[in-house]
This record gives sequence, structure tokens and C-alpha cells, in this order.
Amino acid sequence: MSDQRLLSSGLCRLGLKGRDDTLKGILQGAIDRKQKALSEYDSKRVVASAGVAITREGLAGSRDEAVTLAEDLGFPVVLKGCSSTLTHKTEMGMVKLNLGNGNEVARAYDEIMAAGVELDGVLVQEMIKGDREFVIGLTRDPQFGPCVMFGLGGIFTEVLNDVSFRIAPISEIDALEMIEEIKTKKLLDEFRGSPAVDKKALVKALVGIGRLGDEYDQIAEIDINPVIISGDQPIAVDSLVILKS
Repeated sequence: MSDQRLLSSGLCRLGLKGRDDTLKGILQGAIDRKQKALSEYDSKRVVASAGVAITREGLAGSRDEAVTLAEDLGFPVVLKGCSSTLTHKTEMGMVKLNLGNGNEVARAYDEIMAAGVELDGVLVQEMIKGDREFVIGLTRDPQFGPCVMFGLGGIFTEVLNDVSFRIAPISEIDALEMIEEIKTKKLLDEFRGSPAVDKKALVKALVGIGRLGDEYDQIAEIDINPVIISGDQPIAVDSLVILKS
């Protein structure tokens, strides 16, 4: 998998100190602005720095820029309104899926902007398709501190509650145990003609999210849902980082 898919901003290609400085800058800047959460774009930059593979994407500030980004990514694409205060994008009509050409992108951009919501920009991202969806998360327990979560994702996360937890930081062995503990673990094997999921990529993501929770007290929660399996690779198509109040 290419570095370009891992993060459009290039954060993953920085050295360790560069990543840490950039990550601290994102978090501190948001705290200084009294944000309760990061935007999806910044949330993805944070989780990508921990080793979570994300969609190739860019933030557009105009209709023409959105079309250009879409053409660079290749169709189909997804457009989303992007703001640190916009946590329910779908319900507000801020998500436009499966856009197949420049005209559709331009129209979707205008529809998002017409909603009258104050935005940082419009996120243009590649359209990831897959039959299997999982969730990766981080919570802070009053007694145990940061805890990593893994489980069945998408619309079934809250309905089936098929998840496993470990106290952060976690080891690769811990991550593998988490993966094996969910009831729907067979979805990680060969499925409907699709290959088995690259568990090494999942392990890397889980360990990285645990490290974020352990090292950055500013982060209260992380919700990466869904993580869609594209081929054998887990790709985060949405992410939300909640900050400590």
C-alpha cells in the first residue's frame, strides 16, 4: 500500500520528531481555539500519524478546487462538509457519495455550501467500497485510563455491541487477542471471494491508537468508524477525535 493512501497531508512521511511536533500543533491549536473536537480532516491526520491507513483526500475551499481534487483522486469520490463542530454530517445532508464526474462534484459542493453551515472546507476523498466494516476506538475509563476498542463497525456497532477492549498502551499480542475475541471474527477471513484481512495492518492501527491515548492526555476519545476492508486492507473512511474539556 502506498504512502499516498496512508495520508494525503504527508504527516506519515515525516520523521518521528516531525510527526510529534505536527501532532502537538494540531491538538494545541484546537485547544487554544476552545474546540471540543477535531474536524474529520484533522482527526484523520492524527490517527494516520499513529499508523492507521486513511482515505486519500484533500480539503477544498472552492467548487473548482473540489473538482480538481476529485479529478486527481479519480472517480468515484465522496464529498463531506468539514468542521470541528460538524459531528452528524450524514443527518445534515453534508455527505455526498459515489460522485462519478466533475459536474456531480460541482453540484454536490454547491448543495453542501447551500446548507448555511460554517465550514473549514469541503473534504474530497476517494470512494472506498467493501462488504466488511469494523470500528477502532479509544475511550478513557475513570479507573483504568485510556482503553483501546476494536469491533464490528458501521451501522451495527451500537446494535450488536460486538467489541473488545484493552488498557493502553497495548502490545501486538494484545491487539491480536482483541481481534480474535469478537464474535464476528470470521469476517476477517476469506469472505465472499474477498481475501483474508491483513491482520498486521489492524494490529499496527490498534497499537498506534493505544500509544496516542497513552502519550497525549489532550485526547479524550477517538472513534474511527467505519474502517472498511478494501481488498485485504483496512482503510479508515471516517474519524473523530474528541478533546478533553
